[in-house]
Amino acid sequence: MNVLALIPARMGSSRFPGKPMAKILGKPMIEHVYKRVAKCSLLTKTAVATCDKEIFDHIESIGGEAIMTGNHHERASDRCAEALVYLEKKDNVKYEIIVMIQGDEPMTHPEMILESVQPMLNDSKIQVVNLMGDIKSLEEFEDRNCIKVVCDQQNNAIYFSREPIPTRCKTKDIPMKKQVCIIPFTRKFLLEYTSLQPTPLEIAEAIDMMRVLESGSSVKMIPTKHQTFSVDTRDDLKKVEQKMSLSN
Repeated sequence: MNVLALIPARMGSSRFPGKPMAKILGKPMIEHVYKRVAKCSLLTKTAVATCDKEIFDHIESIGGEAIMTGNHHERASDRCAEALVYLEKKDNVKYEIIVMIQGDEPMTHPEMILESVQPMLNDSKIQVVNLMGDIKSLEEFEDRNCIKVVCDQQNNAIYFSREPIPTRCKTKDIPMKKQVCIIPFTRKFLLEYTSLQPTPLEIAEAIDMMRVLESGSSVKMIPTKHQTFSVDTRDDLKKVEQKMSLSN
């Protein structure tokens, strides 16, 4: 089975302009993500999907592969769909599973790719998976940059939000879970996703997966045993760099 990893990245982040090229331990963040993802033995190919030449040139300079996409995409999943179509024509290969790894996840561990894809290999009915991590502080729970998720008893997502969900009004002892942006799609489902119009809650929350839920499909949430933190702000960058320096 051909498994393609795509890392969407752009310089125009509203919260942190130029984020992918911000340095962590002397190297651009996008380089850390690319090299960590590429270590996963399951993958047929790893590539960065970007609309910025600065990112494209840097990935090429370290011997990686990058694809230039349009600059009109609001959602990372749509950018990955464009890159998929291009790569399949270029490589003359059909990729059965496409794993999207956000370019602001520099603590990604190669095993996390395996964690996310294995359920799809075990069950052909699963069309899209998200990894899920524990939120261990109220600060992170209340941070709008942290995407929270609530699930049913089969670990299917019920809702994603930037607001603190579920409520802590009745009890403080509630599961606090976050989306970890390692997201495999089946090829068919990714192309179907990008053919759909953006949905109201997707736009309100600015979360790709809401388009899936609002369209009536399921998102399987898989707990990861690895601790990771995304970089949304300059303060996040400092915290993540400190954590990565301790683990190296």
